[in-house]
Amino acid sequence: AGGEIRLGHEVTGIRAENGAVRVITPVSDDVFDRVIACAGLQSDVVARFVGADPSPKILPFRGEYWELAPERADLVNGMIYPVPDPRFPFLGVHFTRGVYDNVHVGPNAVPALAREGYTWLQISPKDTWESLRWPGAASLAKQHWRMGVDEISSSLVKPLWFRKARRFVPELRMRDLTHKTAAGVRAQAWGRKGELLDDFAVDQVGPVTVLRNAPSPAATSSIAIAEYLVEHYLSAPVR
Repeated sequence: AGGEIRLGHEVTGIRAENGAVRVITPVSDDVFDRVIACAGLQSDVVARFVGADPSPKILPFRGEYWELAPERADLVNGMIYPVPDPRFPFLGVHFTRGVYDNVHVGPNAVPALAREGYTWLQISPKDTWESLRWPGAASLAKQHWRMGVDEISSSLVKPLWFRKARRFVPELRMRDLTHKTAAGVRAQAWGRKGELLDDFAVDQVGPVTVLRNAPSPAATSSIAIAEYLVEHYLSAPVR
């Protein structure tokens, strides 16, 4: 349809000028009528480019998974989910059968030490320091330190993870959890008072629309979200 996909183009600046938007990268400089920024883990950084409020900030949470032994995959015929805890935007450990009939057990929710912290060894002092100095950091730690200790402990100690999983599948054995698979990092938005956002957050700054929080990783590719943005943001005149 005449569109263009560019890989490896880090956006270093977005400027609204003369009723248009200039998007700057190290290798290109393009002008558009309107821009929709869906930057995930970098959404708060991109929001600052256009002068939006620093809040909500992104706090990265890593979600890790164990894989169920193939010969035990028949324990899970569909998906097994816990009842959500309304205090947290995280669902907790659950069983998911994949498209190749492998069964994933997870994820947990451990604070990542970098925006792209997919393992414990990936550490960014800058990202960690920015999180610690955020006004809501003390409040978040005070409210949810027990959850934090529990999630970190089960990440590091397999029997603790196994205990969580076995509540849903009593026939599960420790050796059925064979290995950890690739982890994901959730771009969790949090406010100045330490609150974790569990709903969509969108900013409109002139001709730039910034999607700052999408509460479910599965929702980030939803056509319904695109339709919502078009109806409520792109259809309105630029101010």
